Amino acid sequence: MTNRQAWFLTGTDTEIGKTFITCALLHAARAAGRSALGMKPVAAGAEDVDGVLINEDAARLLAAGSFDPGLQWLNPYCLTQPVAPHIAAAAEGVSIDPSHILKAFRLLQTQADVVIVEGVGGFRVPLDDDYDTADLAVDLGLPVILVVGMRLGCINHALLTVEAIKARGLRLAGWIANCITPDMPRLDENIAALQQRISAPLLGVVPYVPGNDPSLAAQRLQLPED
Repeated sequence: MTNRQAWFLTGTDTEIGKTFITCALLHAARAAGRSALGMKPVAAGAEDVDGVLINEDAARLLAAGSFDPGLQWLNPYCLTQPVAPHIAAAAEGVSIDPSHILKAFRLLQTQADVVIVEGVGGFRVPLDDDYDTADLAVDLGLPVILVVGMRLGCINHALLTVEAIKARGLRLAGWIANCITPDMPRLDENIAALQQRISAPLLGVVPYVPGNDPSLAAQRLQLPED
């Protein structure tokens, strides 16, 4: 009997290192001898490479995973414009179907011991007029990993996101402090304040290192326990 695990990874905002941390967690799983895949259900911002739309984040997840499951499953919806997904989808005449995302996720889960589904932007990003990434997390039914981009204002953003996760009836499996600036004042005190207020384990602190390799960052992280 296999011990398969999956998590939904979200962040306090956009540009706080969700993809980097997802890749690092994939490396951590692989270092522990487990097969691992990342999934980016919806990506906005892509380039045409030999007739195929490729999103940079999806490509990074593909490179960090144990094998290539096919970009059409790893990244079911790849939108060209680097704007909010519901705006890009409307402009490109694309209808985002949650059932297609769930189908792709279930396929990946049959192939790997660990699957990490990376959201878009923060926790509540619209995918159409009445469905957002929080709804997707609920439909997936996965425990959540929260990436906190350590910068001024992160305590408020983190605590509001934790409240939103709990309000949807989801379990916060843990959080990660990702240092996205080289000189955040009172970094240790900010991390301590979050530890005091978030009733989920701190899975690791990733320091700011320009051009950091996710396989090295993996050494500072742990996967959530069941």
